[in-house]
Amino acid sequence: MKFLKISFLFLALIVLSGCPQTTALLGSGITIASTGNIMQAGFQYGANTAIKKETGKDAINHMLDAVDNIENESKNKKSLKDLKEWIKNKVLLAKKK
Repeated sequence: MKFLKISFLFLALIVLSGCPQTTALLGSGITIASTGNIMQAGFQYGANTAIKKETGKDAINHMLDAVDNIENESKNKKSLKDLKEWIKNKVLLAKKK
């Protein structure tokens, strides 16, 4: 029981310290522990590092920004479609007069 408390405190200190070096390996460590696949963990770490290097953002933040951009584009397309429909209706209404 004492070992469990010490290991929990040690893990909590690592996770909550905000040290990016240790937290960067945390995701890969969880992948290895859950799947047992070292190659998958290596690819995950490599992909996260490449995304961070290219965009300056974490993979999750980069994905969330991409989803926001897609949502904004779809809203703009809907707005443009509504505008086109409104103009078309006004033109047809003007032709009837």
